[in-house]
Amino acid sequence: MDSSVARQISRLVEQIGTVIVGKRAQIEDCVACLLAGGHLLIEDVPGVGKTTLAHALAVCLGLKFSRVQFTADLMPSDLVGVSVFERSKEAFVFHPGPVFAQVLLADEINRAGPKTQSALLEAMEEQQVSVENETRALPRPFFVIATQNPTDQLGTYPLPESQLDRFLLRITLGYPDRASERALLVGEDRRELITRMPAVMQPGELEQAQSAVHEVVASEALLDYLQTLIAATRNGQWFVDGLSPRAGIAVLRVARARALMAQRSYVAPDDIQAILPQAIAHRLQPISGAGRGAIEQVRAMVEATPIP
Repeated sequence: MDSSVARQISRLVEQIGTVIVGKRAQIEDCVACLLAGGHLLIEDVPGVGKTTLAHALAVCLGLKFSRVQFTADLMPSDLVGVSVFERSKEAFVFHPGPVFAQVLLADEINRAGPKTQSALLEAMEEQQVSVENETRALPRPFFVIATQNPTDQLGTYPLPESQLDRFLLRITLGYPDRASERALLVGEDRRELITRMPAVMQPGELEQAQSAVHEVVASEALLDYLQTLIAATRNGQWFVDGLSPRAGIAVLRVARARALMAQRSYVAPDDIQAILPQAIAHRLQPISGAGRGAIEQVRAMVEATPIP
């Protein structure tokens, strides 16, 4: 494995950590999600740094960044763009929407209606959008970071299971610890800091790193362990419905990315265990009477499942 790729990724995590203070684990999850070619959902209260994280990632990678504030009246055309007749050209000219970016922040995605959510779903899944019966490819890489308010807040539309399944990981930033919050209080404005940050990697180098993820080896024993965990989600002891094959493939992809970040050429059980709650909890519903949330239920299942 090319160690220079892993070193570049390490520098990327370190530089983002100068802006998002005290959240290294969440930054690593975000970078692993990008390397694995997935999309990220951040569920948290406003003001904890979700937008800053997305913007810092784009700047550090030299990628085009776009932010869309999702509201109840946001239309699909506001997201993907629209064709407008221009008299000077005597033709309809397509004006691309903010979705034509390399890093798209879909802020408060669950405040938009289902039709707009579905438009984003096509973009995430197909890497393209359909506008007036014409298909238009999105730039590459294309990485969506969607933020979601807690569903008990007013004016929110819960994301359907089909769209939740399109997110590779779901994380929570949470409040900073006391030392990190003090650094934020006395430090420089984060937005000003981001404007002076140099790009650590170029888009071509990012594509190289994403290709390197596929070269990380998953042994037969490791695949046995992953299949045992997937089977455990389906046996009715822990969850109402189990994981789909697509979810299992997603877990393996992001575990390979974590192994690459750790400068290893193979996936270890620790990689699966570290990423599993973020990768599958949003896809599962605990059985009634479990007394635990989905994340806690996943962790309990992992503890109860022996490593082959």
